[in-house]
Amino acid sequence: MKKIFSVLTLSLAILSCGNPNATHSDNQDQPTAVVENLDSPADSVAAEPYLFTDKNGKVYLSWLHKSSDSGLLKFSVLNNEQWSDPKTIATGKNWFINWADFPVLAADGNGNLLAHFLEKSDSGTFTYDVKVTTSDNTGTSWSKPLILHDDGIKAEHGFVSMIPFREGYFISWLDGRNTAMPEGSGNHEGHHGQMTLRGAIVDKQGKKTSEWELDERVCDCCQTNAAMTANGPVLIYRDRSADEIRDISIVRWVNGKWTSPQTIFANNWKITGCPVNGPRIDAKGNHLAIAWFSSPEKDAQVNVIFSEDGGASFGKPIRLDEGKAVGRVDLVMIDSKSAFVSWMEGSEIKAAKVFSNGQKEPSILIAASSESRSAGFPQMTQSESGLVFAWTDPAVKTIKTVQLPLK
Repeated sequence: MKKIFSVLTLSLAILSCGNPNATHSDNQDQPTAVVENLDSPADSVAAEPYLFTDKNGKVYLSWLHKSSDSGLLKFSVLNNEQWSDPKTIATGKNWFINWADFPVLAADGNGNLLAHFLEKSDSGTFTYDVKVTTSDNTGTSWSKPLILHDDGIKAEHGFVSMIPFREGYFISWLDGRNTAMPEGSGNHEGHHGQMTLRGAIVDKQGKKTSEWELDERVCDCCQTNAAMTANGPVLIYRDRSADEIRDISIVRWVNGKWTSPQTIFANNWKITGCPVNGPRIDAKGNHLAIAWFSSPEKDAQVNVIFSEDGGASFGKPIRLDEGKAVGRVDLVMIDSKSAFVSWMEGSEIKAAKVFSNGQKEPSILIAASSESRSAGFPQMTQSESGLVFAWTDPAVKTIKTVQLPLK
């Protein structure tokens, strides 16, 4: 059942607080926005939601159901502003379940789906594999899971992105084959070796047809994100220089080859540990928008940047936060010149529309949440009638969903 969750009058500017460098919203004259509740299909002890919209505008929600001795990956589809009865993708007893490294799902709009989960490969804390499973009947049944990577190393593999591409999918992941200690215990954020970024094309059955190393040294535990441009897939991630600068980089598929990594903007954020705060991207043709979190000189901020040439070059970043940025961003392009960005502002989930010319609309309070890890990463995607949001509510240990209608 759809219910009104909150009504927010946006005729007043949102005042910045805490940080004198935080920016104000530019457009002061916006209509009332109504955030509508969508009854969640998730039951209790559920977390780590992920939202995906296929080429037909169908919205999918996946999540993990946790029990004392097993994990279940489930999904639901939004129909007429109601979630369908949940279906189970996979279940297992030795999964790696982590607040930041959540399973994702992709659908090609023709009844084919691809999903992944993480399964422990050894006793080390961060020794786990990426398992992928597919469906050719809209998720009614799923294939036997396959290990995505074939290095055979007991190490960390995760932080997956996947999107439909050609007759299958493009999929990427952080690969720790070079970080593993000799005894196979895994070495998260250590110095034994470097975390790499890899990408592959898999067919509709989840079998790899091509694979590449896309970056030889990246941040160890920030989410990656991919989008499809007119040229092909592009992938963004938090890079890691030899001097521990951890800014956002992009690699692009152009004329059948991957470009070298390119920094989208030099925040020059130097940090010796992973901030666990990845970027998000969306595309309309060769128009791109990217949102990300950074904290150079301890100035925590959320920015968005636009490109008009498939990510070959970028404009100036536009700052969105209001002085209490936590990050955990998401982004949806509305058209070639504008995007909605969501982020955590303190313990609140905020969203705002921003334009490539630098203009911004006042932010909208989507929901009260928590800065704790158990609150996870709020998700946002576009439906036929608006924006859908999903997040973990740690107070009741389940997932909540709402919709923001767009005119």
